[in-house]
Amino acid sequence: MSENVSHRFERLPATEAEKDVEGRPTREAVLDYWEDRFGVPRDVFDDYTFWEKGAGKVWVSASDVPDGLEVESLGITFLRTRQEHWKPTTNAAQRFGRHATDCVVTLSREEAERFVAGEDQELEWDGDWGYLIAAHEVEGEREPLGVGLYLHGELRSMIPKGRQRDL
Repeated sequence: MSENVSHRFERLPATEAEKDVEGRPTREAVLDYWEDRFGVPRDVFDDYTFWEKGAGKVWVSASDVPDGLEVESLGITFLRTRQEHWKPTTNAAQRFGRHATDCVVTLSREEAERFVAGEDQELEWDGDWGYLIAAHEVEGEREPLGVGLYLHGELRSMIPKGRQRDL
C-alpha cells in the first residue's frame, strides 16, 4: 500500500479493488454514503471527481484534472471521512443538499436564523440522529443552509464560525 501525501490531491479510487492508500475512501463509498444517508441519487455526481488531500479531507471538483496535484485547493471541500462518523461540509450541503430526500430538517424562519448564527437549539424531529442537512423554505423552494448534528432532541449548528451570520 502507498502512503497518503498530505499536501497533494489524489483522486479517490473507484472501488475497494483499486484502493492503494490505507484509510482512503473510494468513490463508490462516497456515493453510497450520500445515497444511503441523504437520498441523493448517484447520478447527481456523474460529472464530478473526488479527491483526498490530507487525511480524510475529501474535495469534489467539476473538472477532471491530472492526479497528484500540489495545489492549495481544487473544487470545494466535501466530506470528512477519517473519523467515526463521516461528516459532510457546509459547502457540500449547500451545493448538493437540494437533491436530498432523507435526513433533511426544514427549519422555520426563527429556527433558521438561530442555526445560521451558530446556535444550538432544542428541536422535535422524528428522523435519524447524526449529521443532517438543515434547510429553510424560500419562495416555495427548500434551500439548504448547512450541516447540523441532531442528538437527544437538540440540533447543533455546524456552520463554521467565519460563516455564521446574525440575520
